[in-house]
Amino acid sequence: MRDAEILVGYDGSTDASVALNWAVEEARHSGQPVRLAYVFEWLTVASWVGPGVAPGVWPDDTARRQVEDLVRSAAADATAANPGLRITGEVYDGPPALVLQERSAEAGMLVLGSRGHGGFGGLLAGSTAVSVAAHAHCPVVVVRDGAGSAATDTSNHPVTVGVDGSDPSLVALGFAAERAAQRQLPLRVLHAWTPGPGGAAGVPDERAAVEQALEPWRRTFPDLAVTVDLESTSPSTMLIEASRDARLVVVGSRGRGGLAGMLLGSVSQQLIQHAACPVAVVRER
Repeated sequence: MRDAEILVGYDGSTDASVALNWAVEEARHSGQPVRLAYVFEWLTVASWVGPGVAPGVWPDDTARRQVEDLVRSAAADATAANPGLRITGEVYDGPPALVLQERSAEAGMLVLGSRGHGGFGGLLAGSTAVSVAAHAHCPVVVVRDGAGSAATDTSNHPVTVGVDGSDPSLVALGFAAERAAQRQLPLRVLHAWTPGPGGAAGVPDERAAVEQALEPWRRTFPDLAVTVDLESTSPSTMLIEASRDARLVVVGSRGRGGLAGMLLGSVSQQLIQHAACPVAVVRER
């Protein structure tokens, strides 16, 4: 779905703005349209406070128009700064995680800030982060404020991907190779493994398996600079450390071996919360 839109969770917060900037940068390379999605779960309380608007009582048409103006203005500003791109915005009602999961079925990519206010307060804290990453129908990119600078600078930071031989990790490898080739960046492939009885003697076999997975992408992108690193360590430690020098870290939705349970427990939360660059979670549709 290369021509499908990039969907951005947007609520006017600093993290949402960082996510929007990342999505626009991606769109510059891919040519995809960008849609800002403000999702607000209207609570059954007497009043609410949304970003940039005064407290209001639901239903409140004035407050609704203010939210729509907020999204429209953000889309217009992004379009003015990037006249070749198609950038729109829309307001949705409902539980943010559920609405975004549903909308992701028609999107090519879903980009989120790690936290926000209004409809996205705490969206990526704890179990909700795992839920969005685990159930979205398209790749999910999480960008934290302060972790997105490598996505827009001019340095040669690599696109880094964790590979363990599972089908989801191979899909992630393809996603990472395409992003790296698209942006003319190097690709760094990481494989965390557990030594068997033979210890380091198993390294050649582990490397051969990774190289076999890489072979079709080397043929597809012959000019792509690729490095492969194997370490006997935990996947979260390896990936978080590698994120310090990466434009983007890419992982599959689940894995086996060194990445087993990657997005089913604490490892995924550690990566989303502590990576020093944006994190992409990729799955087969």
